[in-house]
Amino acid sequence: MASAFGHAFAAIALGTSVPKTYRSTKFWILAAICSILPDADVIGFSFGIPYESFWGHRGFSHSLLAALLIGMIITIIFYSTIILSKKGILLILFFTLATASHAVLDAMTTGGLGIAFFSPWDDTRHFFDWRPIQVSPIGIENFFSKWGLRVIMSELIYIFIPGTIYIITLYIIRKLKK
Repeated sequence: MASAFGHAFAAIALGTSVPKTYRSTKFWILAAICSILPDADVIGFSFGIPYESFWGHRGFSHSLLAALLIGMIITIIFYSTIILSKKGILLILFFTLATASHAVLDAMTTGGLGIAFFSPWDDTRHFFDWRPIQVSPIGIENFFSKWGLRVIMSELIYIFIPGTIYIITLYIIRKLKK
């Protein structure tokens, strides 16, 4: 997996695409949560759930269907008064995308068994052919090590720099339109 920092930053970068009037502190916090939430499946290790199972790490919780369900649930819970409006639909789409970005980044990492993008219909695990992001260790204690430093360096190059360029580009485009 990419680190929680990389996942959250990707969601923040994507969030700059959403109109400014839709964004608030709540929006940014929920975006970060959505981007990290698929990794809640690691709790399964404590219950003996095998990595490769449906409920295992990078299984159903990393699927596109799970991303859609999370996007809908987050919007229904936190934006219930506007759920059936244009803004509500846009927020569902954004929170779905923020959640799905997790699986996309994980499919670009150097370790694990792949991502079950199409679960529950197909539990095949997939990686992208291009996998430049160092897989992050599970557990905070392992993150503060040489391994964690390699992860941060790869995320700097492949998540933070492109994300920052995306944010700056959107900012410039919006300024030029005014």
